[in-house]
Amino acid sequence: MQAIQVKIPGGPQALEVVAIPLPTPAEYEVRVKAHFIGISSADMLIRKGTYGWMPPLPAIPGNEMVGEIDAIGSKVHPDLLGQVVLVSSRELDFRGGCYAQAICVPAQSVFTLPKTVKPVDVVCLPNYQLAGAILYHSGVRLPSSVLVFGASGGVGLAISQLAQADGIQTISVVSSIEKRSFVKEAGIEHVLIRNQDHLMQEVMKITQNQGVDLVCAMGGVDFAANLDLLAPLGTLLSFGILGGIPNDNLFTELRKRLGKSLGVRAYSIHTLDHDRELRRGLITRAMNLLASGQIQPPAPLFSNYPRPL
Repeated sequence: MQAIQVKIPGGPQALEVVAIPLPTPAEYEVRVKAHFIGISSADMLIRKGTYGWMPPLPAIPGNEMVGEIDAIGSKVHPDLLGQVVLVSSRELDFRGGCYAQAICVPAQSVFTLPKTVKPVDVVCLPNYQLAGAILYHSGVRLPSSVLVFGASGGVGLAISQLAQADGIQTISVVSSIEKRSFVKEAGIEHVLIRNQDHLMQEVMKITQNQGVDLVCAMGGVDFAANLDLLAPLGTLLSFGILGGIPNDNLFTELRKRLGKSLGVRAYSIHTLDHDRELRRGLITRAMNLLASGQIQPPAPLFSNYPRPL
């Protein structure tokens, strides 16, 4: 079969299409034939060799796959054969492995899809898993309002959609008119354009001068300025660092706003690596919201099935 592999980390040229043997499932494993494969920033970090949970080289990136179980191990219930399932490497002992035409994983790690959902929509549900963890299980107080930067990205849009579906006042921030249209088409009511709209003025207008309980951002040299968007006891949460490392001393900036008792948190889904029940519950809830139409992932950029094995 074919897979995409990284032997020597680097730029896009580090991704090589290789021919490797079709894997055979062990006794408690299933083999999933890929229909759709997710692409995420974690894959980019694996390609660069800088991921904090880097698999051994040579490595196959890819953390999400939706496909059909076409082979099972001797100790696996036969009813699983032919089922369409989601594979998330958050349920595995390693990250990556999904940039391939098939993968063998423990039978207990997969998520069986309801027949009412489109398989292509399910491949991005780990974004909604992370969104749920940020909103409800990151150690911050339960928000009644949230502002999300990078809302046209997978995780940013997932936070926005999940929060709005749960009745949390949601303000999404993007970087262009085109991205604002994209996010509005995804059902988000309040969408602002960074460096075009006056964020402070608009946020205070939407929240009736209260500010938001939670700001979700991806770092940035001006990261600390987002503290001014918060309501008292609010939290500024970083769910990534693609924007760069903040220039300001965060403790100094917090002390400047001491009367509001604000907090800063750097969050990673890896906090849940040892909490299987909670982690899987977040995916199950997202699957149910998708099945009921309460969330709707954006259309995929590419939707062709892979070549036959």
